[in-house]
Amino acid sequence: MQKINQIIFIVFLTLFSFQILAAASDQVSADSDDFETTTVEDEIYDPFEKINRAIFSFNNAADQIILEPVAKGYKKLPSPVQSGISNFLSNLRMPLVVVNQLLQGQGKNAAESTGRFVVNTTAGIFGLIDVADKIGLEEKEEDFGQTLATWGVGDGFYIVLPLFGPSNVRDTSGMLMTMVTDPVNAYAASEGEAWFVTTRITTNAIDQRSKIIDEVNALRNNSLDYYAAVRSSYYQNRKAAIDNTDDSDLTPLPLISIEFE
Repeated sequence: MQKINQIIFIVFLTLFSFQILAAASDQVSADSDDFETTTVEDEIYDPFEKINRAIFSFNNAADQIILEPVAKGYKKLPSPVQSGISNFLSNLRMPLVVVNQLLQGQGKNAAESTGRFVVNTTAGIFGLIDVADKIGLEEKEEDFGQTLATWGVGDGFYIVLPLFGPSNVRDTSGMLMTMVTDPVNAYAASEGEAWFVTTRITTNAIDQRSKIIDEVNALRNNSLDYYAAVRSSYYQNRKAAIDNTDDSDLTPLPLISIEFE
């Protein structure tokens, strides 16, 4: 338990040292003229909006000063290197994806994700190459926030977490569950390799932020209220993820939030 507490402390320390603002499941046209919020705004409970806006401003400034420039530098790496890093990080998430698929009663998806993890870990050289996708084992994402929603847990109120970004009570609880159950990080901590956890989180943030540089800038520059646009985008994307909406039907707004893994 002491080692788990230590690793949680290290994770929070790292996240407060880097502005990790990304995880994009969708793409948005950089030349779009209109990022107006939709009627979903009427359904969002944001009782701490003043505090949230202050934290959001801090996150936005840190993103522009730290994370975005680093992500732009990362984008200059050769494409195979970027793909390898992204595939490797994605493969590390698979064990918890399988757990959440089982908790949600998705037996078929859990079996496919298990197969995907085994194939990519072996034939894909620890996940650096996405061999599984080539044989029809597509990547599917599930997390504890989605699992809690499937079990009937409501959103709760909207929260903007320092550096973590947009969230709500349910998804924050899911993130904490991920922090204490992730087997890869737990193993690294037990072996005295806590540096791996901080490196993984930081690299994951940079990798995901690099995928939505233009999208985030377009949203930031073209929104009448950037805070409200991000809030709306968060809820639209999370609803789509919970409902397992097909990618082609997802909202064209970037999901600007953080994955712990």
